[in-house]
Amino acid sequence: MSASKVLLGVVVGLAVGAALGIMLAPDSGEKTRKKISKKGEAYVEDLQSKFNEFLDGFMSKVESTKDEAKGKAHEMVDSAKSKYNDLKSEVKSDMKKYS
Repeated sequence: MSASKVLLGVVVGLAVGAALGIMLAPDSGEKTRKKISKKGEAYVEDLQSKFNEFLDGFMSKVESTKDEAKGKAHEMVDSAKSKYNDLKSEVKSDMKKYS
């Protein structure tokens, strides 16, 4: 049996179970709707909290990557300056030899 068929079966089973649970609930429709609403709000708050945690972690990773890239760029610039100065000194030295 394929994974998609199993997943479809689980989803349909959950939907049927939820519908039967609501129809056979001992509370009135109004109380049941309030419970569902409160549970939905709790799920939304939980989802929002998890999303914010994910976003904070993601932004932290972006910042550290940005800082790392900045550091590497500075290293490259410093290395290039050093090589330029070495080459400049070497050319001046060679110019003095042939002058």
